[in-house]
Amino acid sequence: MSHTAAPQPMTARRSGPLRGEARVPGDKSVSHRALILGALSVGETRITGLLEGQDVLDTGKAMQAFGAQVRRVGEGEWVVHGVGVGGFAEPAGVIDCGNSGTGVRLIMGAMATTPITATFTGDASLSRRPMRRITDPLAGFGAQVTDREGGLLPVTIRGAADPVPVRYRTPVASAQIKSAVLLAGLNAPGETVVIEAEPTRDHTERMLAGFGATIRTEITDEGRIITLQGRPELQAQPVAVPRDPSSAAFPVAAALLVPGSEITVPGVSRNPTRDGFYVTLADMGADLTWTNDRIEGGEPVADLTVRHGPLRGVTVPAERAASMIDEFPILSVVGALAEGPTVMNGVAELRVKESDRIAAMADGLRANGVTVEDTRDSMTVHGMASVPGGATVATHLDHRIAMSFLVLGLVSEAPIAVDDGGPIATSFPDFLPLMRGLGAQIG
Repeated sequence: MSHTAAPQPMTARRSGPLRGEARVPGDKSVSHRALILGALSVGETRITGLLEGQDVLDTGKAMQAFGAQVRRVGEGEWVVHGVGVGGFAEPAGVIDCGNSGTGVRLIMGAMATTPITATFTGDASLSRRPMRRITDPLAGFGAQVTDREGGLLPVTIRGAADPVPVRYRTPVASAQIKSAVLLAGLNAPGETVVIEAEPTRDHTERMLAGFGATIRTEITDEGRIITLQGRPELQAQPVAVPRDPSSAAFPVAAALLVPGSEITVPGVSRNPTRDGFYVTLADMGADLTWTNDRIEGGEPVADLTVRHGPLRGVTVPAERAASMIDEFPILSVVGALAEGPTVMNGVAELRVKESDRIAAMADGLRANGVTVEDTRDSMTVHGMASVPGGATVATHLDHRIAMSFLVLGLVSEAPIAVDDGGPIATSFPDFLPLMRGLGAQIG
């Protein structure tokens, strides 16, 4: 979603039962990593199920700018001819990552230990997000960084000519920080070590191992220690991208809330570092049935059937936050229709996402008649039998805010509008046709 694009207002209205199969798009986190590691490998990487949202497409363009060959050969099917670890060429122009924090941060890591210079930019939303949490550890490898005051985009990185490995403890639970450091460590000699106090999504570790890197993870009193041996020759691999559990959260929540609904989501990721939302829904009494558990592309997947039913508010422990950080906006919508309060702890990281998601959700819920309390690191939503609705919500160029309130509009007494649904295309380009196909009244 470009900051220059015209807003696309959308409205959701109370709907009848949702029925059918929700074939949600490929996992965004895995899609980004498949393109980047394909570009850093030797040979041809064939990717199936790639999310063709704007965020991922921007990462594909960036890999082309760094010298890899990237082409689409069918729906969700892409081929990447890589340049190998340390093989990135200096891009001719600025790397525009649009709305994608994952894309820009992982790409910075991937190029920071190669002696080239690149300048990164993004849309209005991305340009407000902090980058020093990434560029500070990259400087430890020997990269030179120039940024805007406050560590904001645009950022120029001069990659290290003689990189040194680092041992880095992440200051916050962030898979983006961990992944950027590990990707930088690929072209550094010796062992690069990342220590995280709380486990975060492990797609990078899984995929690095799949491409042939020597990487190990240990659980110690210090936390989770990930050690990567530098300068491997990564070998191109086929990558089957599972369906995105964060995208699935929206039709799943809608089916739980709209009376009489029953839907199935096939082949959705069950990665244990990503399942906090579904664990929480089970705690709330949600009717969820998992079947056909299997492994695809190194990731655990299964088919999920969801049925409407009563829900109760719960307290989400802070230690679960990292495994569901993207799902708190839609969880707050579910909480609005649950019995009793839903308390979300350890969510300060939401304040530096595409928007300040705590403030955006709290403001939007209050405008539609829901009682919400929030602090810097928590949010409490008080459930009610019926949400009045009727307001237009500011999305702040945030796709998850837009989708969350459109789901709420399916069960509110009066329609709920969002000021701009355009950013939804960054992660879930088929959101509208998929939801309408299930019976949702969104237009």
